Amino acid sequence: MKYLLRNLLTLIFVPFSGILTASNDTICNYADDNAITLIFVGDVMQHSTQFKGALRDDGVYDFEPCFKYIKDEILSADLALANLEVPLAGKPYSGYPTFSGPDEIAMDLKKIGFDVLLTANNHSCDKGSKGVKRTVDILDSFGIVHTGMFRNRDERAEKYPLIVSVKNFRIAILNYTYSTNGMSANPLLINMIDSAQIIEDIEKAKLSASDIIIAFMHWGNEYERRPGDEQKKLTEMLFLNGVNLVIGAHPHVIQPMEKRYSVDGRCDKLVAYSLGNFVSNQPFPNTDGGAILKVSIVKDGPNPKITWAGYNLVWVYKPRENGKTRHYILPVADYENDAEKLDASFLKEIGFFAKNARTLLNKENTGIGEYRILPQRRKIERLQQIETSPVKVVQMK
Repeated sequence: MKYLLRNLLTLIFVPFSGILTASNDTICNYADDNAITLIFVGDVMQHSTQFKGALRDDGVYDFEPCFKYIKDEILSADLALANLEVPLAGKPYSGYPTFSGPDEIAMDLKKIGFDVLLTANNHSCDKGSKGVKRTVDILDSFGIVHTGMFRNRDERAEKYPLIVSVKNFRIAILNYTYSTNGMSANPLLINMIDSAQIIEDIEKAKLSASDIIIAFMHWGNEYERRPGDEQKKLTEMLFLNGVNLVIGAHPHVIQPMEKRYSVDGRCDKLVAYSLGNFVSNQPFPNTDGGAILKVSIVKDGPNPKITWAGYNLVWVYKPRENGKTRHYILPVADYENDAEKLDASFLKEIGFFAKNARTLLNKENTGIGEYRILPQRRKIERLQQIETSPVKVVQMK
């Protein structure tokens, strides 16, 4: 079995049919304070095969190699967000069906460029209230900005909606889940999908003078490649009440994306029903990869304008190395046809994933195409340029 024969961060930039090469004409200028580039990814999972493969001989869990081939792309964004679908409940670590992952996964996500982790999902309460509290404590101790679960109602009132300031933008981030698999975090809180509560939270975000409102929704049916009626209804409700970007997770497979336009032709809304798995060890068809969604927004008068949006397909390469299964996230476009980097069996797997994803997205996406990663300027002092600004409770009249 072949392994990767070269440092895959040295990318081949040869455009080919069907894939757009991101250019300075479409991606926001890094130095422009009135333009911002956001990156979103789907589910970050921790099956037992993943953390066993990340365990070094010195007893340290090291996940950075998993991300090294897409690290520069994550770091290129002004703000990058991921769905952390695993509680950090401490030892003994466990995979499906009740997860508890090593703390190092969160720290390594921070190291490779993620600024905000979303924590409201159906596995939030896998280890009960103690697991929820420990997850919040660990993320806080690492200085990782997060939202979706809270120690108590007072903390939610003080810190939700999450408001981050990047460049000249104030961004409100909302996060909800459809379920916690029947498990409770009492007296801790997990944000559940409830239309009345969501509308109240959106109003608070508006009162914070947010330029952009993002709703990260954990919803839908697992393994279904098209959104269900409930996802569509919730999306319309979110847009109607002022949300700009609706980003979905949970199905573990990619679902369609769509840009929306106002009556004056301005593109100011976008929905990605599911970005699939960013990294996992799931064996089911189409779960071995996902999409990085990249969105550029400018301030155009009092309202934001989406100037460009694109997706980059990523696939999880799982070779055996030193008796362990390792996991590496690869940009599909750079490795799907290269027999020098992947052997025949892996080329077949990546090809199956890519064909199915493109067939769906090329047919059903609206205004969002596939792009190829180009070198980008990394964020400068990334962690220092994000200012969290908690929003106090506002009594609705």
